[in-house]
Amino acid sequence: MIKRPFYERIKPLLYLLPFIISVTLFTLYPIVNVIRMSFLEGYKYLTGEYTGVGFGNYQKVFADPYFRQALSNTFKYVLIVVPISTVIAVVLANLLNQKIRFQSFFQTAYFLPMVTSSLAVGLAWRFMFNDKVGILNYVMNLMHMDSIPFLGKSAGNFLAVAIFGIWSILPNTIILLLSGLQNIDPLYYTAAKVDGAKTLRIFFRITVPLLAPTIMLVVIINSISTFKMYHELFPLFGGPGVAYNLFTVVYYIYYEFRVLTPPKYGLAAAAAVLLLITVFIFTMLQRAVQAWSRKERGEDVKQVKRHRDALR
Repeated sequence: MIKRPFYERIKPLLYLLPFIISVTLFTLYPIVNVIRMSFLEGYKYLTGEYTGVGFGNYQKVFADPYFRQALSNTFKYVLIVVPISTVIAVVLANLLNQKIRFQSFFQTAYFLPMVTSSLAVGLAWRFMFNDKVGILNYVMNLMHMDSIPFLGKSAGNFLAVAIFGIWSILPNTIILLLSGLQNIDPLYYTAAKVDGAKTLRIFFRITVPLLAPTIMLVVIINSISTFKMYHELFPLFGGPGVAYNLFTVVYYIYYEFRVLTPPKYGLAAAAAVLLLITVFIFTMLQRAVQAWSRKERGEDVKQVKRHRDALR
C-alpha cells in the first residue's frame, strides 16, 4: 500500500478551510456566545461584567408582558401567513406552469418583489393601507363596505402586516413550487386525461401528491422566515404598531438590545435562545407531519405511476 504524502491527505481540508472558518466565526461562535450571555444576569457587554449566573434572565423574559405579546403575535402571524401564502402560491405556480397568453408578463409581475427594495415596497403598501386615501379602502367603499383602519387604529394593524407578509413571501415560494412542478413527468397527466379525469381531479390527485415534498419544503422555509418577522413593521408603522401592540419576538430582541437605556443584553440573549428553541421544535413537528403525510399519499402516487408506466 502506497502511503500518501501528508499534504495530499490534508488537501481536501485546505479547500474546506475558508468555509469552516466562516461558519465558525459567523454562525457557531455567535450561537454559543448568545447562549452564554443568556445565563449571565446583569451582563454589561462593554466591560464583560455580570452580577450572577443562572436562569434569572429567562424568568424575567417570561414575566415580561411584552414578550408574551410578542410570542402570541409571532405564532399568530406564522399560523396565518404560511398556510394562506402556500395555498395561493400553489394555485399561482400551477397557472404559471401552464401555456397561457402573456405568461412571461405574469411571471415577471409575480417575481418583481424579489428585486425591489423592501423599504420601497413597504412604503408603497403604507400608502395603499392609508385610512383616507389608500386604494384598498377606496375599493372597499366602492363595494359599499366600511373602511378598515389598517394604520390608524391598533385593531387593523395585524391585518395590514399579515397582508403585507403574505405578498412578500409569494415570489420565492412560487419559484420553488414551479421548480417542483416542472420536475413532474408529463406522462402522469397524459394517463389521467386518457382515463377522462377532470382538471380539478388531476390537480388534487396528481399535482398535489407529487408536489407534496416541495410544498412541505416551502412550508418549513416560510415558517422559519415568518418566525423572524421584523422588517415589515418599520415601513408600515415605524415600530411595533400604533399602540405597541405588534411586538414580535425578533422586535422584542431588538427592543431589549438597542431601544432600552441601558440595554438589557441578557434578556435579549434569553429571548433569542427561546426563539431558536421554538423554531427548532416547530420544524421538527413539521418534519413529523411530512413523514406521516408521505405514508398517506403513497397509494395515490403508486396509482398514477402505474398509469404512467402503462403508456410507455
